[in-house]
Formats: sequence, structure tokens, C-alpha cells
Amino acid sequence: MTVADRVRDLVLPLLTDREIDLYDIEVSGPVLKVVVDRAGGLDLDVLSDATRAVSRALDEADPIAGTYTLEVTSPGLERTLRTPRHFARAVGETVKVKVVAGAGDHRRVAGLLAAADDDGITVRTGVDDDGAPVERRLAYADIERARTVFEWGPGDKPGRSRGSGRTSPAPAARTQGTSNEKRDHRP
Repeated sequence: MTVADRVRDLVLPLLTDREIDLYDIEVSGPVLKVVVDRAGGLDLDVLSDATRAVSRALDEADPIAGTYTLEVTSPGLERTLRTPRHFARAVGETVKVKVVAGAGDHRRVAGLLAAADDDGITVRTGVDDDGAPVERRLAYADIERARTVFEWGPGDKPGRSRGSGRTSPAPAARTQGTSNEKRDHRP
């Protein structure tokens, strides 16, 4: 069982009790990143509460040897897509995909994520001359990396309204936050 698996088993019930989805767990050197999400978005109070609960559970169970930094964070506007579940949640969003060498003519695919199932994804890359959608089917095994792409819509510059000279608020965006704790878990 990997460190990520041990941490997942430990924190999943805590997050579920708080109506928070566990999006991903990443272990990179001395950093343990617990990525969480929630319908309607997250705020710093929710992230702080989740951080305290996860930190306490990790202190009690001690599933990781040595010193590490705990980050409890949202996936953000541009989120990494690694699992079939990630892709399924992103259907309808714009994505960029890098394909493994030899898996097609083009290594980079961008467009609307039209579908995701147990075997792979379908990306709508545009339309042909007749107006029919052009799609590319990719197996998960052929995807090197993928992420959603946040696109600002057309409109005024933040803080200015067209022609009025008055200021207006910037477009609303989903809150992204991170809460960090450094832990020393030496026996």
C-alpha cells in the first residue's frame, strides 16, 4: 500500500463527514498535498477546518515517516486530470491534453471535453467545413497529462465598465486556497 493509499483511507471518512470531496492526494518529496473540493466551492474556513481534521488524524495514525509539509488545497480553476473520475467531473469544460509519443499524429489536443467513460475520453477539437463536430477519442493509457483550462469570457477589463468611466467589480471566480502545516513525524 502506497503512502497516498494510506492517507486516503485515513482522511476520506473525515472529509465525507464534512461533505467535502477528496479530489486527489499527491506525495512529492516532503510535501503531502490533500486536494479537496465541494459542490458550490470551498472557502478558507472550510479549508482550515479540513486541514485541522486531517492534521490531527495524521498525527494520531502517523502513516508517514519523517518530516513533511501538509497542504490541504482546492484543485483550483485549472485542475489536473488524472483519473477517470476527474475526467468525468470535467465533461463540458475546455481541456488541454498531452498525448504519449506514438499515440497519434498530434501530441497536443485541446478542446471541449465531450465525453469520459471507463476506457477514455472524447475531445471536441472544432467543427469541419459542414459544421459537424470534429472529435478525437483518447484512451487513458495514451494520455501523458491533462488539465482543464479556465477561459475568461469577452468583456470589460476588471474595474472598468464600457463607456461609463465607472468602476465595476472584477468577474467572480471560484475561490482557490491552500492551507499548509509542517509536521515532524520522527519516531
